[in-house]
Amino acid sequence: MGALAAPGGLLLCLQLCELTRAGYKIWVPDTDFDTADNWSQNRTPCAGAAVEFPADKMASVLVRAAHSVSDMLLPLDGEFVLAAGAGFSAAGASSDSACGAGAAALFLDPDRFSWHDPRSWRPRDLTHGLFSVDAERVPCHHDDVVFPPDGSFRVDLGPGARALRVRSVWALGQKFTRDGDLAAFLTSRAGRLRFHGPGALSMEPEACADRSGCVCGNAEVQPWICRALLQPLGGHCPPATCHDALRPEGQCCDLCGAIVSLTHGPAFDLERYRARLLQDFLALPQYRELQAAVSKVPRPPQSREATGAGTDTEIQVVLMETGPRTGGAGQLAKALLADIAEHGEALGVSAATVRESGAPVGGGPAAWLVGGITAALFLLLLVLPAGALLLHLTGRLRWRRRDAAGPVSFPNPVFGAAGSEKQPPVSQADARSTSQSYFVNPLFSESEA
Repeated sequence: MGALAAPGGLLLCLQLCELTRAGYKIWVPDTDFDTADNWSQNRTPCAGAAVEFPADKMASVLVRAAHSVSDMLLPLDGEFVLAAGAGFSAAGASSDSACGAGAAALFLDPDRFSWHDPRSWRPRDLTHGLFSVDAERVPCHHDDVVFPPDGSFRVDLGPGARALRVRSVWALGQKFTRDGDLAAFLTSRAGRLRFHGPGALSMEPEACADRSGCVCGNAEVQPWICRALLQPLGGHCPPATCHDALRPEGQCCDLCGAIVSLTHGPAFDLERYRARLLQDFLALPQYRELQAAVSKVPRPPQSREATGAGTDTEIQVVLMETGPRTGGAGQLAKALLADIAEHGEALGVSAATVRESGAPVGGGPAAWLVGGITAALFLLLLVLPAGALLLHLTGRLRWRRRDAAGPVSFPNPVFGAAGSEKQPPVSQADARSTSQSYFVNPLFSESEA
């Protein structure tokens, strides 16, 4: 056991101030004793509870408060880091049934948190209306990685097929920017308690200096990213809610919306375009149910051939539908095309293309309206003849054959035959041609007519 290693709040503030101009990701999950999600009963152990840690796992566990336990089974290797006022005391076994009397509180597997899981990370700023594709939610090559110094953690570095490259790593109050220094830390006892697995970390010391942005560089590890993200879903993507769903570059599953691909020049400024998209478009009421992701991605070879553009990258603008209403992404995509047609040269954009997803699965409001009208007409055509036949069988409606030599007249369904206009004379040939016609007045029987 030992004292808390760093004055967390002040150190973290200094770290974040230094990283203000850099893109970076902050590690989210922890192995703290006082985090309810780390326990089998989804709550911290009650007073007098028996506590059990996995015997074959290593972990560094931060304890923030005082706890009384009846029994504690410790792992073969690990450490407790005690905050001020934290500690353990012995107590009799709890008899409170609400605390699961008799059942030990099990500390969940500390090895379950993966570097490749997008849910394990968050960016510094969570701007409303913006999101990142799945591959860019995990640290990119030019990102700074921050592990909060006032918490305990454990990270699975993955299978080791590809080295994980980042610009720098902050851990336990230290900043690592050189491969040798980081490797020495990872092989130390403190490093082994917090990082495990065959994967390796290496440094990409250069920051992204291109104002048009830099490609994330996670394409090679995207299969591991998607596997970690979809593990709770059995490894399968949820079905898209629209036809012809889209799969943006870097995304694990299909989504509904639109993708605008921009051919950019050296004058393009990625952050300036993001700000323009937020302020001039996403802030409008008709687009508030949309989210956008803007990043530089590799340009597909077929796209380079089609456009004749020499650059091997493009700007991907993903517009995702998030609300019940649909069609907003397509409208915004057209508005962006019009904006580029007018201001493209000033923005550093020379060309743009759009792809849109299809109609909602099961049909939207318009499809329901058309379907309802069609069903009503079909029902009407089906019910009227059946009703007429029923009236005829009950004697309330009789059919009669017109005189073969007589004129043909059309009853007025509202006023009966007496209310119809006088018809012109009919020739013998016409009479013969219509002698087999039958007419039914659906509102009046023969006697009433």
